[in-house]
Amino acid sequence: MSYAEPLGDRVVEPVVTERVPDYHDRVRWGPIIAGIVVAIATQLILSALGAAVGLTIGGNGVGVGVGIWSVISLLIALFVGGWVTASTCGPMNKKTALLHGLIFWATTLAVSGWLLASGVSGAFGIIASNAGEVLNQVQQPGGVEVPSRAPNISAAEAQNIAQYSAKAAWSFIIGSLLGLAAALIGASVGARKPRRVTRAAEVR
Repeated sequence: MSYAEPLGDRVVEPVVTERVPDYHDRVRWGPIIAGIVVAIATQLILSALGAAVGLTIGGNGVGVGVGIWSVISLLIALFVGGWVTASTCGPMNKKTALLHGLIFWATTLAVSGWLLASGVSGAFGIIASNAGEVLNQVQQPGGVEVPSRAPNISAAEAQNIAQYSAKAAWSFIIGSLLGLAAALIGASVGARKPRRVTRAAEVR
């Protein structure tokens, strides 16, 4: 129930605080696309930096260092992309910010998968990881060896291929989950809280 308090020759209504509502549609694709573009640009720059440093330094173990840096740079890029996605939206609650971070991560994963399937290398750490692999092979006696494609393989070779594929699948799953965490944290940090409008009605 509202009430009014007399103040001299004026009657002042109590202060009313209203919450500014969120967007009618909770998903804003403009900020998500902006986050994806920024994430890809950040990842490309960081991957190129890691590859350049690795190729300049050289030495044993450079490939491992470049591979680790490619993972770190990916997490940084997803964090920055999630932050951009949330900060370019209007005021929203934490749940909506996390929803945008989730969609940003999923869209980024789909775009990167499409780029890889289309033969576009260089996105999301591919240059860095390939550079590290080439460095390790070049440092071995005999240089880079190109395996021949034999139609028949032994049982031991088939087992090695299966183990490598399983390792790659687990690495992809773990890396994707870490990327999801980075995107959600970035979105949570970049989200702007809903504003509160304070007004007071004054009656003479």
